[in-house]
Amino acid sequence: MAHNARLDHRNPLVFDTHRLGRRPGALQRLTRTVPAPADLGLKGVIGVPEGTPMELELRLESVMEGVLVTGTARARAEGECVRCLEPLGFDLEADFQELFSYPDADERGRGIARSDESAADDEEDEDRLFLEDELFDLEPLLRDAVVLALPMQPVCQEDCPGLCSQCGARLADYPDHHHDAVDIRWAALQGLADTMKDGEKDEMGGAGAGVDEKQEK
Repeated sequence: MAHNARLDHRNPLVFDTHRLGRRPGALQRLTRTVPAPADLGLKGVIGVPEGTPMELELRLESVMEGVLVTGTARARAEGECVRCLEPLGFDLEADFQELFSYPDADERGRGIARSDESAADDEEDEDRLFLEDELFDLEPLLRDAVVLALPMQPVCQEDCPGLCSQCGARLADYPDHHHDAVDIRWAALQGLADTMKDGEKDEMGGAGAGVDEKQEK
């Protein structure tokens, strides 16, 4: 079973459920403002900067298997537009819900006969979160919720035109920005024509010099 690593009650994202107790149906509501942990979001794209205040509203409910945690996190997310690369920011709100199981939940809730389903149950255990000494760590749940709430392709505005593919100018700042398009096929012919013109000029210059020599004679 995937039990949590040793938890530190001084960590602002570790919560104590001792006061809640194990009586099914017991409820506890908590609010807490915590600094955002590092790398909270989509790395290199958008996320909540480390240390940013995050407001947490939690509802803890005692059930037979453990503690059901339901909550909302609010914070300021920052990143850059994927089209024009300009900085952007917005107020993020992420909802989450997860059951943190008691370490002895298997013995209390499953019974003894599980031979036919033991393999499937073991796989499920790998994804389960557990209480440790009546404590739970909210960070893994918070990370998943924030990533799901963030846009995968953030833009500064829905109709952002992006950057000019030729010079990199931000098109929103220059609505009339354009470059004269030259067909590369015609450009090659134009180069050939210019070469021919230069050759004709050289020939004419040589012919003129010959006439001058004859006149001098």
